[in-house]
Amino acid sequence: MVASDISLLLKYFPNLTENQKKQFTELLPLYVEWNSQINVISRKDIDNLMERHILHSLMIAKYISFVPKAEVLDLGCGGGFPGIPLAILFPETNWHLIDARSKKIIVVKAVIESLGLKNAKASHGRAEELKSRYDFVVTRAVAKSEKLMEWSRKLIKEKQVHSIPNGLIALKGGNLKEELEQLPKWEYTEVHPASKYYEEEFFAEKNLVYIQG
Repeated sequence: MVASDISLLLKYFPNLTENQKKQFTELLPLYVEWNSQINVISRKDIDNLMERHILHSLMIAKYISFVPKAEVLDLGCGGGFPGIPLAILFPETNWHLIDARSKKIIVVKAVIESLGLKNAKASHGRAEELKSRYDFVVTRAVAKSEKLMEWSRKLIKEKQVHSIPNGLIALKGGNLKEELEQLPKWEYTEVHPASKYYEEEFFAEKNLVYIQG
């Protein structure tokens, strides 16, 4: 795939604005360049960045449409996923990306600045240190659901402004039955297979998990 080819993205998100198309097109070579300096994405994945990172991140947008002025936290954002693709797709929603690894945040801040994303900010730190509250916490391949909810419960606002109650949205792979059984019984959960949204083989064992704390 050519570094700036967004045809796969347009297959599933055909209504992007011209500015969003421009930002997604710029995103691909930006990561290739940064990854050669600071390794934030595995070498096998950098060649499949659109499918394995950008499209995967945007699976959350197939489940929920974030409203203007909402506050969303990307917990353990790594190189900026899912937060940066979602910030492009929802330019009126506010995004806060955090990670405990400072070298990752260097890249995330640089990408946010290069794309001119005024609705996104990145911080080096841990969830336990945060004082702000958010409508949703989103994550991708960070930790077990029980640990994610332990970090997230105190960060989620009580006031609801979306079509579904505030909570955690996590992108995960594999069989989640045993993992989700470790959650308190009073926490409502949903599991949505990625194959519901995408047809590519990469997504065959991927899932979206929603937990209402």
